[in-house]
Amino acid sequence: MKYFHVNLATMQKQAESKTHSCEVCNAKFSRKNYLKTHMRSHTGDKPYSCATCSKSFSQSCHLKTHIRSHTGERPFACDVCSAAFTTKASLNLHGRTHTGEKPHSCEVCGLAFTTTSLLESHIRRHTGEKPFSCEECGSSFIRKAHLKLHMQSHPGQKQYACDICGSSFTMMYMLKMHVRKHTGEKPYSCDLCGSSFRMKPYLNAHMRRHSGDRPYSCNACNSKFSNYSILKKHLRIHSGEKPYTCGECGSSFARNDYLKMHQKMHTEERPHSCAVCGSSFRTKANLNAHMHMHSGEKHYCQVCGSEFSYYSTLKRHMQTHSGERPYSCEMCTSSFSRKETLKTHMKIHV
Repeated sequence: MKYFHVNLATMQKQAESKTHSCEVCNAKFSRKNYLKTHMRSHTGDKPYSCATCSKSFSQSCHLKTHIRSHTGERPFACDVCSAAFTTKASLNLHGRTHTGEKPHSCEVCGLAFTTTSLLESHIRRHTGEKPFSCEECGSSFIRKAHLKLHMQSHPGQKQYACDICGSSFTMMYMLKMHVRKHTGEKPYSCDLCGSSFRMKPYLNAHMRRHSGDRPYSCNACNSKFSNYSILKKHLRIHSGEKPYTCGECGSSFARNDYLKMHQKMHTEERPHSCAVCGSSFRTKANLNAHMHMHSGEKHYCQVCGSEFSYYSTLKRHMQTHSGERPYSCEMCTSSFSRKETLKTHMKIHV
C-alpha cells in the first residue's frame, strides 16, 4: 500500500505543477517551454529546417530523426534479426513482428494489426475514405505513404537520383530499394524455403504462401488472396476494367504485366533462355515452368495425393475438391472453375 500512496502523491504533485495552460485547447504543462512547443501545433510554426531538403519541423528532435533519412543512420537495432531503425518507437513496433502481437483489431472483418495507424488505414478500405490528396492533380489516397509514392509521377518532385540508370525518387529509401534491382541485393530471406526478396513487404506476402493465410476476400465471388494488390487485380475480372492498352494494336489488359507479355508478341522478343536445352521464352514465369521438365520437381495434392509438374496445374486441380467456381457467366447462371472454360461456354450465347 505504501508504494501506491507514493505514486499517488507523485501524480498529484505533477498535476499541481502543471501551471502553464494553453489558451486554445486548455492543455496544461509543467514548464513554459513545453507550452511554447505545444503552441506550434496550433500556429503551424516550424522553426527547425533541414539543410539538405528544406523540410521544416516544429521540434528539434523531429528534425534530428529526419536527418537520419539522409545520412542513413539507424542507431536502434533489433536483437533478434539485426534490423535497424531511426527511432526507438519504430524499433518497439518492429518487435511485434517477432512476438506476433497484434493488439488492434478491425471490428468489420476481424483482421488484427500491430499499430493503430495500420488499423486506421485498413478501416478506410471498408469506408472508402481517402484523406490524402495530391495538390497537383487531385488524386486521393488511403495512406500518406501512397500519396508520397504517387508524387513521383509529377516533375520536379524527385531529389534522389540513381547513379546507374538515372531514375530519380522523392525519398532516399526509395532510391535504396531501387538500387537493389541493379545490385541484386535481397536482404530479406524466408526461414522456411530460403527465398530472398528486395523488400520486406514482398517477404511478408511470400510467407502467407507457407501459412496459407489469405486475409483479403472478394465481395463478388468470395475468392481469398494473400495480399491486397492481388485482390485489386482480381476485382477487374468482375468489373471488366482493362486500364493497360497496347500502343501497337489497341488491345487492352487488366494488368500491366499482361500488357508487357503481350507487347513481346509484336517484337518476338524471347529474352529468357533455358540453360539445359536452349529453349527461349517471353517471360521468366514460362521459363520457370519449363524448368520443371528438367528437374522432375512435382507438386502434390494434399487431399488425394495426385502429383503435377506445375503449381498452376495443382491450383486448378484443387478446385475439383473445393468446388470453387470463380468464373461466372453474365448471360446465365452457369459458373466455372477455369476462365478458359467460361470463354468456351460464352460461344453458345453468341
